[in-house]
Amino acid sequence: MLEMLCAIVCRLFFFTGAVRDEGSYPKPLSKEEEERCLSLARGGDANARDKLIRHNMRLVAHVVKKYTGAAETDDMISVGSIGLIKAIDTYEPSRGTRLATYTARCIENEILMFIRAGKKHKSTLSLSDPVGTDKDGNELTLMDLLFEKEDKVFGSVEQSLMQEKFLAAVKRLLNERETVIICLRYALTGGAPLPQREVARRLKISRSYVSRIEKRALEKLRAGLEREDFFAD
Repeated sequence: MLEMLCAIVCRLFFFTGAVRDEGSYPKPLSKEEEERCLSLARGGDANARDKLIRHNMRLVAHVVKKYTGAAETDDMISVGSIGLIKAIDTYEPSRGTRLATYTARCIENEILMFIRAGKKHKSTLSLSDPVGTDKDGNELTLMDLLFEKEDKVFGSVEQSLMQEKFLAAVKRLLNERETVIICLRYALTGGAPLPQREVARRLKISRSYVSRIEKRALEKLRAGLEREDFFAD
């Protein structure tokens, strides 16, 4: 689940940036470098795609701030990061819209759909609920956005190795409880990602305690992975 991995990486930057300052975010790319990465990404270059995602991450934090109080910030960051990934994957320069404008719109759409669904279902978002349509007009659910078919994901050895490398880093940098919570929240070892309340139920601890551990774990991961140069281009 490459998109899910990218979403986790996004959150590593979003959380620490939110509690510090915007200088914590990667700076936006120059126009020339952005165009170069877009061209490479359209040709299937995963590193160029990931670079575009990383250097547009501050847009998620910017949009989330507009909806403070409408839903849990952590959840809006997760959903907004999915909107960011979708934007990078579907952006078409030929349509005349700037990447930042298109990306901000996609992020905001994802967050608004999440907030509306939360109000409709008393703050419970089902993975099978419709959350939009793809570029061909087909209905998409949150499940569609979080998961790709196994043969598509694991058909790439490089992607599989990256996921294994990331999971190994999680186990190396976090303690046992932090590892369990991150794996359950982001389905790093299979299955579906679980909301904090379900993780809390399984571990027999409070949801607020799960939230605190998750935030601390994400910050530790970010610091450790940057120290190890895990995100190097």
